[in-house]
Amino acid sequence: MPRGRPRVRPAGLTDLFDATRAAELRAPGGDGESSISMRLARLLREAIIEGRLKTGESLPPERELAEHFQVSRDTVRRAIDRLTRQGLIESRRGAGTFVAARVEQQLARITSFSDDMLRRGLTPGSQWIRRTLDRPTPDELLALGLAPDAQVLRLERVRTADAVPMAIERATLPAALLDYNVDFGESLYRALQDANVQPGRAIQRLRAELASARDAELLGIGTGDPVLSIERRSFSSEGSPLELTRSLYRGDRYDYVAVLEHPTGSAATA
Repeated sequence: MPRGRPRVRPAGLTDLFDATRAAELRAPGGDGESSISMRLARLLREAIIEGRLKTGESLPPERELAEHFQVSRDTVRRAIDRLTRQGLIESRRGAGTFVAARVEQQLARITSFSDDMLRRGLTPGSQWIRRTLDRPTPDELLALGLAPDAQVLRLERVRTADAVPMAIERATLPAALLDYNVDFGESLYRALQDANVQPGRAIQRLRAELASARDAELLGIGTGDPVLSIERRSFSSEGSPLELTRSLYRGDRYDYVAVLEHPTGSAATA
């Protein structure tokens, strides 16, 4: 943490975790210390998601957590390691362990995942799952305005920020737009622009879902954890359909932000 910057500390442990939560942690079940460390990680994760531990706040020291929950410091350390791997907390040498910042994305403009991460000082990455040529489904034929005999390019990958899984991206494009062997790098939109295809506008639909077992494993979260599902249909600057992308974002790391303006001169209504 930079010198001169005050150390942000959360409320006391008794305010963050009441006696009932502490008792639940030590309840019988599971396979000993490993199970207890997973329960502790879940309690800490809930405190972060619910806002009791806020972005930038330091976690209580290992010793205090161990004393409060009456567990070993090794158990606390394993719980913290688990949350670090999930990208919820981060360690700063000589300063401690802190709640990591959530990623925000504006709804009013088309941006790529890579550009979003770079603007926030994070390194974007991809873990490819598949890249195939296929026949479009009836929904894809309609959404992309394709002929019945057309082919589509299917792309599926896990998007990462500083090597932490953030989203699963499943994109479908008309195969005629891009060569199958094109180097996508980290940005689909950049690959389209390199092929002289300029994205112009997009329609997005957002909804909350629960992660399936497969998606949870890819994202490094628990089965049934909340995820943000985003379906995007984008068009070129000339109005032609470009892509149909369905993405799942981690609900504990990603926020979408909309800026709303009242019509000029209109009276405010309740």
